[in-house]
Amino acid sequence: MKKWGSLTLMLILTMLVIAACGNSSNTATTGSGTDQSVATTESAPASSGAATLESVKASGKLRIGTEGTYAPFTFHDESGKLTGFDVDIATEISKRLGVEPEFIETKWDSMIGGLDSKRFDAVFNQVGITPERQEKYLFSDPYIASKAVLIVPESNTDITSFADLKGKKSAQSLTSNLGKIAKSNGAELVSVDGFNQAIGLLTSGRADATVNDNLSYLDLKKQQPNLPLKVVAEEANASQSGAMFNKGSEDLVEAANKALKEMKDDGTYLKISEKYFGEDVSK
Repeated sequence: MKKWGSLTLMLILTMLVIAACGNSSNTATTGSGTDQSVATTESAPASSGAATLESVKASGKLRIGTEGTYAPFTFHDESGKLTGFDVDIATEISKRLGVEPEFIETKWDSMIGGLDSKRFDAVFNQVGITPERQEKYLFSDPYIASKAVLIVPESNTDITSFADLKGKKSAQSLTSNLGKIAKSNGAELVSVDGFNQAIGLLTSGRADATVNDNLSYLDLKKQQPNLPLKVVAEEANASQSGAMFNKGSEDLVEAANKALKEMKDDGTYLKISEKYFGEDVSK
């Protein structure tokens, strides 16, 4: 009995040692794997998913959000080809970055959402640079400036300044900043849906004036140089527009700015500007 008891005890002790070694080995492997996994997760840099110069060059293309329905900035010509001032600027910048432009057309209401979701690398669409937008997004250097101008028929001699709008009929979109300028100068506002309708009221004699965007006016005169209209005054302060990027795309913005400067220095920008507006619209 003692012999069997001793053998039994030895067997039990041996099994306990083997089990202990196995548990120790398993714990070490699991622990080291877990620690390695945690270390990898903690050391991995957080990625915003924003486009960078490296990622754009690697893909070989710059994805650009634009409307395609906003002449003369981004629209389709008679052949159906996407064209426009912003389209040409974006195409030239892409070329100088060494990549192809990929234009993704969407409505304005979806434009910023598309940038947020990283569907676009940038937006080129006459985007005004405002403090509110700058809080969340990055902008290129401004490449176009627009001013409010006072437009009247060529035959009009009564209105030569904004102050002369008092008591006059001004064709305006009622909720726009341009309409507010007219109203603040005492004009009687005649409601219109947009620039083209305002011009129609002027040429038909149903309005005396309109306060509108100088870029729209320049485009109109480029298309219809004999239209009997003139600008008699302009606001001193210009609003500026540029390309919009996500934060995290700092090096891409820097590269775009470098390309813009080169375009202005070598005359490419002026050529594009004169093509659509007949003059330099960067100032």
